[in-house]
Amino acid sequence: MTPAAHVSAAIEILDDLAQRRRPAAEALKDWGASHRFAGSKDRAAIASLVFDALRKAASAAWIMGADTPRARMLGALREARGMDAAAIAALCTGERHAPPPLTDDERVRLETATLDGAPDHVRGDYPEWLAERFAAAFGDRAAEEGAALAARAPVDLRVNILKGSREQALAKLSHLNPQSTPLSPIGLRIDAGQGRGPALSAETAYVKGFVEPQDEASQLASLLCAAAPGEQVLDLCAGGGGKALALAGQMHNKGQLYAYDADGRRLMPIHERLERAGARNIQVRQPKGQADVLADIEGRCDLVLIDAPCTGTGTWRRHPDAKWRLAPGALELRLKEQAALLEQAVRFVKIGGRLAYVTCSLLRDENEEQVAAFLAGHSEFAAMSGDEAAVKAGLPELARFASPHGAGLRFSPATSGTDGFYVCVMRRGCRGWV
Repeated sequence: MTPAAHVSAAIEILDDLAQRRRPAAEALKDWGASHRFAGSKDRAAIASLVFDALRKAASAAWIMGADTPRARMLGALREARGMDAAAIAALCTGERHAPPPLTDDERVRLETATLDGAPDHVRGDYPEWLAERFAAAFGDRAAEEGAALAARAPVDLRVNILKGSREQALAKLSHLNPQSTPLSPIGLRIDAGQGRGPALSAETAYVKGFVEPQDEASQLASLLCAAAPGEQVLDLCAGGGGKALALAGQMHNKGQLYAYDADGRRLMPIHERLERAGARNIQVRQPKGQADVLADIEGRCDLVLIDAPCTGTGTWRRHPDAKWRLAPGALELRLKEQAALLEQAVRFVKIGGRLAYVTCSLLRDENEEQVAAFLAGHSEFAAMSGDEAAVKAGLPELARFASPHGAGLRFSPATSGTDGFYVCVMRRGCRGWV
């Protein structure tokens, strides 16, 4: 396939997404199944174009003066890829599966249109219904934060310290030119460029458990929990086990970590990952009907981690289609789930123990406001300051990411170069303790 044909295919897939509002990965898979002539490199190039158009959907539509799949694709070629009008016109010839030629209006817009005067949600490429919430979280930096969320994310890996050091992992992956992450002491970063990044499943370092894919902010969230060898730890929303594996490393396989998730299906990948990582202190507790599978650890945990279900606004660099599928009703549902999980967690935290609340959201509703509501109803808990949490984790430099809106720390692409994450660690004392 030619580059022009790639653009035509991307427009076709964007049209499918506009009509059916489904995950981009599904639409790309279906397109590939019905176009068998497209090779793996062709499919990768088309996927890259689709995701660029989704990242820049609002600003591209503004530039082109139309919100159609073609307009978003043409605008994204300029906004995401830096192509000028002549280069874009060269792709749009109408010949051999190329898109139809540019209209006079399209050419003029590509040559002269700017984002001057565009509202923040357009310049930041996020849904208009979130404009007030982004303003509440970021003030006059809302567009800047949104634009950072619309950029491509690097490939971040967490070094499994149960298997070796970061220096050893750097050596094992030297052919990929990894760099040490600037904030996490156990992270590696690989620049994916315009592509999808390396195929980790073919890397010996991954297959043998030396590294795991995990964004640097997610690594920092695990490190801020400050899990120590010998502790009793509950991961209440373990899912596939990413943070549980990170905590097991911090505990050096000493103590006990219980991995639980209310949806037992989400736990299925964890078993293979445990074996690959060499994590031996994790017990997987799957739901069993009405049975209380966590009754034996009530009031015994030094640390309970809630990696809460959320809107995922902090991960839009990796899932740009998700921001356009997110609806207000989803936020309301997540807020209820988060509040319920915080109440559930109280049962397991011992006096003197810690409750860590983590989201990959940047919205105050899901973060500082959720924690404030919990603390208002539980005087036996108090939030650690950003300074205290960072020092306890052995990462005092993270104190600069203390939230300006209340308890906890917040990370974002624009401030920390990571995905957007929120972390709040609370300590439990006797009722009435502060």
